Amino acid sequence: MCGIFGYIGNKQNVSQMIFEGLKTLEYRGYDSWGIAIKNQNSISIEKQTGKLPESLKSSISNVKSNIGIGHTRWATHGGVTVKNAHPHTDCSGNIAVIHNGIVENFESLKTALIEKGHKFKSETDTEIIPHLIEEHLKNETFTIAVKNAFNKLSGLNAIVVLNSETDEIAAAKTGSPLLAGITDTPGEYYLASDASGIIKHTKKVIFLEDNQMVVLGKELKLFQLPEGKEIKPEIHTLTWKFEEAEKGKYPHFLIKEIHEQPKVINNIALTYSESTKQLANLIKNAYGTFMVGCGTASYAALAGVYLFSNIAKKHVNFSIGSEFKYLEDYIKSETLVIPISQSGETIDVVEPVQKAKAKGAQIAAIVNVLGSTIYRLADHKFLLGAGQEKAVIATKSFMAMFSILLMTAYTMVNKQKEATDQLIKAGEDIKKILEDTKEIKQLAKELKKKEQIYILGRGLSYATAMEASLKIKETAYVHAEGFAGGELKHGVMALIEKGTPCIVFAPNDETYEEIISNAQEVKARGAYVIGIGARNNDVFDKFFQTDDIKEATLLPQIAVIQLLAYYLALEKGIKDPDKPRNLAKSVTVK
Repeated sequence: MCGIFGYIGNKQNVSQMIFEGLKTLEYRGYDSWGIAIKNQNSISIEKQTGKLPESLKSSISNVKSNIGIGHTRWATHGGVTVKNAHPHTDCSGNIAVIHNGIVENFESLKTALIEKGHKFKSETDTEIIPHLIEEHLKNETFTIAVKNAFNKLSGLNAIVVLNSETDEIAAAKTGSPLLAGITDTPGEYYLASDASGIIKHTKKVIFLEDNQMVVLGKELKLFQLPEGKEIKPEIHTLTWKFEEAEKGKYPHFLIKEIHEQPKVINNIALTYSESTKQLANLIKNAYGTFMVGCGTASYAALAGVYLFSNIAKKHVNFSIGSEFKYLEDYIKSETLVIPISQSGETIDVVEPVQKAKAKGAQIAAIVNVLGSTIYRLADHKFLLGAGQEKAVIATKSFMAMFSILLMTAYTMVNKQKEATDQLIKAGEDIKKILEDTKEIKQLAKELKKKEQIYILGRGLSYATAMEASLKIKETAYVHAEGFAGGELKHGVMALIEKGTPCIVFAPNDETYEEIISNAQEVKARGAYVIGIGARNNDVFDKFFQTDDIKEATLLPQIAVIQLLAYYLALEKGIKDPDKPRNLAKSVTVK
């Protein structure tokens, strides 16, 4: 969720560099921000509520400094105020700390610090950290003080510490993501909560594991916690391009990433044969397989249940990430767990995967981010290859998830070529849809004053309906409910009245006649019926045609909804559909 950026090196414009770094992390979501830089033997701080301005115009802008840290915050402990924004300092003002996560034992730590005379200015759990370090610094070096203070924190946390009295930055983590960037210049290092923050500057990174601490100064030192033993870092090379972090000709990342989808699908179709063979063999040989995901990834997993059943005749279980921990009594050493995640950092997936791994289960992760927590936890690693996804709304990552699952299901029955052909056709159909969006834009105008939209699907299209409802909710702030067509008479029909928009997914498969019957039922109650499928029907008031591509038909149908959600957001006056209110790209706290 929150963003972290830090720098130490020979460049003297550190406040501007940190500001620009935080701008690249805006997509993670935040409600306040702050920057701390070393100013000779003191620390200068600028922090504000709200969004980062277009340019940094503050007292620290003109301070020459080569060491600093910055943070974007989503409020957890304490409201959205300047006092609660990070960085936080100790009593002396010599220690500044930024923090992602929640200190679960902050109340007892704070009480003990108050008894020792420490004064607090904010309502946050974070503020106890600089005071803890200050207390340890009375008898310890900076590195040891940070280590011992961090060891006292309970919960999943990442901290970055700036000390005015040394030319060093220290950082430690457990749970929340953190990485260090290495350059070819001696003594120049970066810190970030996300690789997108530093890819402009370097592609060589160290992904901090849980219970590790890094100290950046004239050299980089990595320590294993809680003992503090120095260890050798493992350096990874990022494969993303910096251009992927730029909007280019598009007004928003969301529409840019929707347009990138045919390329992503085509790449999987043509280059993932070995990867999907490996995943198919793991599923074949497992004693029970669970797919686990949250949000969009959960609907990709739900679609996977239908794919493996219909194509491979294989039973694969599915669970929402936050619920999986209540189902883990089933897990044995022969079990295969497949976490699916764009960020690879979603805490509601990370925690149950850790528990499953502890019980001996094999972990086969499908993620988009190299070096992410879930990627590192996995015994078998499958990258989505979607490229960087900056919009909070997941689009191309969903397409990649579904495409990999489709290929895997067909691979299990030795029909991989059929999946490849389907995916190539799906990419071509999406290109056609993107070339002419006039009718979708017109529908967005018609729906902009509607308070609710209902979405019907059956079979594989039930997963389509669920993903479609999420896209409309989070992008356009319209209540949208996806449900199985057969559930109409079990309560949902009570909500249908004259003029209620109902989107009906009607692919040319075994569900067609039944879903058309459902469309007739809502039409009889006055619904405005919007059909999406391969063939039109008299029941539809408006119809969007997609090619008949068997299971891969889901992909262009979802593309129609992605575009509808985007244009509906614009019609409703939502200024930045890349960053929906109250949401974050990577949910790293419970």
